[in-house]
Amino acid sequence: MAATARPEALPGDDAPATLAALPGGDPAGQRGRSTSRVLVLNASYEPINVCTVRRATILVLKQRAEILEHGEYALHSESMTIPQPVVIRLVTYVKVPRDAHRRRITRRAVFARDGWSCQYCGSRKGTLTVDHVIPRSKGGTSTWENIVTCCVACNRRKGDRLPRQANMRLRRPPRPPSPTIFIHVAAPVIPRAWQQYLEHVA
Repeated sequence: MAATARPEALPGDDAPATLAALPGGDPAGQRGRSTSRVLVLNASYEPINVCTVRRATILVLKQRAEILEHGEYALHSESMTIPQPVVIRLVTYVKVPRDAHRRRITRRAVFARDGWSCQYCGSRKGTLTVDHVIPRSKGGTSTWENIVTCCVACNRRKGDRLPRQANMRLRRPPRPPSPTIFIHVAAPVIPRAWQQYLEHVA
């Protein structure tokens, strides 16, 4: 399958569908540096979003969220000082569509789900692209179960064929990712303070 056939089908910079569920979500802010990101938990402690420090502070000041983890610096204004939020929890539960992570497929999300490694040879080096396991020319669809991370060399080797026709095997069957994959997409470097809230989420 030709590597050039992918970009329009899987834009890499789309914001996760779950962002729309958060009151006052900040999709544009997702693309900043991970050191200025704040993990947002639902009232149930489920991770649902990543936002900017500014947005998190506004939520806290409006008493719509509480700070669970804070940084070593404080935020100052003329009338108050509050800790810099690192993890916040919404006071009121927000209903997040359970299939939101299934509806939106991006290149970055596919890469994150697959551990940024080629699903045919395991390589993490060089340029990565995505591959339709069953080529679209053969009826393959753009679904989580049919799209995998692929290095350029394997992409060229496989071409417009099925894996068995190219004598290639997948390292593991592709599946829909867990919702927390989108946290990793929004903040590729996960701060230590976030880890305990992400470890046990399926």
